[in-house]
Amino acid sequence: MRTYTRTHSWISFELDLREASHRLWLLLGEAQSKVSHVAGVPLLPSVQNQLYQLYLAKGVLATTAIEGNTLTEEEVLKRIEGKLELPPSKEYLGKEIDNIVQACREIAERVIQTETALMKVDTIKHYNRVVLDGLPISEEVIPGEIRSHSVVVGAYRSAPAKDCGYLLERLCSWLNESFPAPSGYEIAFGILKAVVAHLYLAWIHPFGDGNGRTARLMEFHILLSAGVPATAAHLLSNHYNQTRANYYRQLDTAHRGHGKELEFIEYALQGFIDALREQIDMIKAQQLTVHLINYIHDQFRGKDSPAHGRRRRLAIALVSQEDPIPVAAVRRITPRMAEAYAAKTDKTVKRDISFLEQQGLIQRTSRGIRIRSEIMLAYLPPVRQVE
Repeated sequence: MRTYTRTHSWISFELDLREASHRLWLLLGEAQSKVSHVAGVPLLPSVQNQLYQLYLAKGVLATTAIEGNTLTEEEVLKRIEGKLELPPSKEYLGKEIDNIVQACREIAERVIQTETALMKVDTIKHYNRVVLDGLPISEEVIPGEIRSHSVVVGAYRSAPAKDCGYLLERLCSWLNESFPAPSGYEIAFGILKAVVAHLYLAWIHPFGDGNGRTARLMEFHILLSAGVPATAAHLLSNHYNQTRANYYRQLDTAHRGHGKELEFIEYALQGFIDALREQIDMIKAQQLTVHLINYIHDQFRGKDSPAHGRRRRLAIALVSQEDPIPVAAVRRITPRMAEAYAAKTDKTVKRDISFLEQQGLIQRTSRGIRIRSEIMLAYLPPVRQVE
């Protein structure tokens, strides 16, 4: 009998879903539906890349911030773009970011280019090696190697070191063989498996350092393998970071029996769905922007004069402005508009604004002019507002 069976009986490689609440099943169904929505929406390449970079930064920041990284989201974006230089005393913070970015890109390439998404012990070890590469670590820690010493995290004593290799093998076998998804529910069961994998690696804690980051990379790997798009696959890490105190509390209580691991799963699913709703709202806003630009082009169909061409460009330039633009600043709204108005008088600018206002495309406010983006709401299906 192995030691862990006496000291860590909750590491049982069993998940009794008969004890799952109706809420858990509803959350899983909603998660699958929303992921399918995100995955099935076509976006312009520039918008798709913008969303990918944004959520990569959020995910990378989240998984390192949980461990104490103090860089901001803006700094992480700059680091990803190769534009952030840090002083020597803070370079390790940037290296932590670099390592997770490298791992995420490797995982995406691995999952997309290979037919099998099986989880392997060597894969988990590799992720830990990447996580810790070039970082200051304790002498007894060997990146990518199973620890040979006892580890205590807060009040939690990790699984016995001598059992960690065996437990990793069991975990991989369990994940690969015991989560068959009914046809049509691959995403839902993939999400379930990803959260359980995260939880079990945290319980086993097989490495001397970097276990949390490695667990979240496993989770990311399994989510991508299940068909979750990369932009959405970063959302769980972001949820854990945004609710960090609750995350640690949920991890701490998940091993205490009586379905506590199901409570962790519900906690993860609720945060995932909340973040998916926000992401879908962002995608809807981008789609409305595209439709609004198309609508503007339609309004100028057959109007081919230089004046109408300039007015059309002005309306499209206003689409990207979040705040009203003072009339005096219209000439400088974009380089292209500055060129268009270079040889024109203020009277021409005012005529163009009046024309767009008469067409119902813009509105004057006390702060300037704004595009009437709400025009597109008229094309949405009517829905009764329930209070």
